[in-house]
Amino acid sequence: MSNKKELKEIRFDSTEIILQDNLVRGAILPQKISELTRNVILNSNTEVEGAIFGNTIQVRGGDVTVRGAVFAQKELYISSDVKGDVSFMKAVGSANSVTSRAAGCRPMFCSDINGKSVTLQNSYVAGSIYADDITLENCVVIGGIFATQEATLNNCIIGTFNTPRVNLNGTIQLLLPSAFTIEKPNIAPGTRLFNLSLADLGALFRGMPEDNFSGRIPMDLETDEVKSTLVEEGRQRSLRSFTVVGKVLAADLIDTDRFQNHFLLTAASLGPQLLKTYDLGNDSEGHLAKLEPVAIRDFMFDLLSGKKEPKEIDGKFSLEDIAR
Repeated sequence: MSNKKELKEIRFDSTEIILQDNLVRGAILPQKISELTRNVILNSNTEVEGAIFGNTIQVRGGDVTVRGAVFAQKELYISSDVKGDVSFMKAVGSANSVTSRAAGCRPMFCSDINGKSVTLQNSYVAGSIYADDITLENCVVIGGIFATQEATLNNCIIGTFNTPRVNLNGTIQLLLPSAFTIEKPNIAPGTRLFNLSLADLGALFRGMPEDNFSGRIPMDLETDEVKSTLVEEGRQRSLRSFTVVGKVLAADLIDTDRFQNHFLLTAASLGPQLLKTYDLGNDSEGHLAKLEPVAIRDFMFDLLSGKKEPKEIDGKFSLEDIAR
């Protein structure tokens, strides 16, 4: 990346800013009203250290890093043929849509995403996603999926979801004990749902044997559903909660801190905001298992693809064993 041309001050009078092989030390922000409709195109081998505001922001090539916040008036779009690394280190937002259909790379969003519509494929989000409609395929979201209208999830690992309607397909794995909808989920045939809140993610990250009391929990949306009725100013609203919290509470009598899940997921969600790089100790080869964003992303995609798979939890436990 050392072959970038450095632009210290940007002055563009055209309707588009096209960057390739550039290192931009500052921000790309409009200075006058006519620049509010300016498009920003990031071709390849480009790093922007400041924030970006554009009418549309397009990523057309790989090895692109934006260290500041990003806002697109119409659309932030990552082209489907992009290969290489694409990283947004701070929050990403759009008044309309945030879209990535890149099958040849794994874009990293190290903070939250806000938009009217969010459609992502093969993407890693360290924060949460807030939108009216959210569609995810082969994605990892450490935080939550918060859709005001509908969410569609196909083969994903997410923290939790809270949406009026949800469509589930493939293998869905939750990092937190509960998820919420208003309407009954639309589940495609063959869909499997697991909860990873008691999986020994720390051991899997280090390539070490999992704790005997750990494991992922298979979820059944019929038996694990809890219906609640909320009342406010005479209005009633039903809420469905899909939860394994009872199993987690029983297991919390055991010292689950040794799983190191909270530490791993907190480091993942804070990402570049951390002032130092933490680690989980030595891995199976004697090297430090550093909690770096790229390492956590690759680990999560190993879980997603089944390359690393937590064992299923043993549903039987003895109070005598717990007391000991």
